[in-house]
Amino acid sequence: MLDLAPELSRWCAQGRDFAVATVVATRGSAPRQPGAALAVAADGTATGSVSGGCVEAAVYELCRRALATGESLLEHFGGDEDDPFAVGLTCGGTLDVLVTPVRAGTPAAVALMAAARGEAVALVRALDGPVGPSGLCLLVRPGGPPSSSLGSLGFLGSLGGGPPLDRAAAEAARALLDAGRTTTAVHVGADGLHCGEQVTLWVETTAPPPRMIVFGAIDYAAALVRVGSFLGHHVTVCDARAVFATEERFPDADEVVVDWPHRYLDSQRLDPRAVLCVLTHDARFDVPLLERALRLPVAYVGAMGSHRTHRERLRRLRAAGVTEPELARLRSPIGLDLGARTPEETALSIAAEIVAHRHGASGSPLTGTDAPIHRPVEVRRTVRAGSP
Repeated sequence: MLDLAPELSRWCAQGRDFAVATVVATRGSAPRQPGAALAVAADGTATGSVSGGCVEAAVYELCRRALATGESLLEHFGGDEDDPFAVGLTCGGTLDVLVTPVRAGTPAAVALMAAARGEAVALVRALDGPVGPSGLCLLVRPGGPPSSSLGSLGFLGSLGGGPPLDRAAAEAARALLDAGRTTTAVHVGADGLHCGEQVTLWVETTAPPPRMIVFGAIDYAAALVRVGSFLGHHVTVCDARAVFATEERFPDADEVVVDWPHRYLDSQRLDPRAVLCVLTHDARFDVPLLERALRLPVAYVGAMGSHRTHRERLRRLRAAGVTEPELARLRSPIGLDLGARTPEETALSIAAEIVAHRHGASGSPLTGTDAPIHRPVEVRRTVRAGSP
């Protein structure tokens, strides 16, 4: 739902009622991942997608039904080879879709408005158990002092299962927000209210885009900046040489910084989604920078250079005290073997390695393999209500 915040926030501002269908689970091959959403307004206007076309018509009708009844529902879609009229996915997978009516002023509408403003926010809904799916939801903000607008408990709304369940759900959602995770199923035990029965929650979050920091203001960096921006990163270029690190040379970067790379890295607070690309291939910059980078809990650290440069770099890093487990995190020479020659081709090879590394994929051709094309991204966590 929150992925559609720019459009749906306008619907909220106009006072329009609508229903949103959100993919909350997939199995096997599926064209859209959990979190994909389709919204339908009372006048029949639709935006978004849950399947790329396979089940859109059926989901559209479910949204119309939810608008008419005011009730949420959870629907399973999977192809039935024995039933020619069954609605399912042509790629053979299955998906679960949560359909929820949304009206102005509700926590869901408030969350959409906040997400459209670029604020970090989580929206929690129940999928099963004694409280769901009910259409009730929680709006949760990141950790820190509770917002006065959200009350003393730091969240807005309720799941309908009582304060212990709401507190446990808010705690789990806030942890996911702090980690930058999105579209996640969470199991919460409603102890004391329902004899310990588990409730599965759907948590959607919005967070600032992941960081990509490109060290080295060279022509290859300009191409990588364009690709990184296309992939949704907040891209920074950093170089100690002011004559090269200019906004004119990197118009697609979100920011261009003139500073020694290691000093700039020391000044940053990076989350586990951050990507660091070292293109300087100069020991004066590389060694002190990589000493620090390889000890940070970031998603990816890659360094440009030949195999000979890489071996010399490893020697210098070992001499500086970098351990073997830390060195094993270094992706160097940077990028996948695409036979790249131009800056654009090199940027593509680096981006491809970043994407493959993020999803734990091999980077090998899919032709001739049985590797799944659509990989699940769902993360599950169990929290007991009322626990610390």
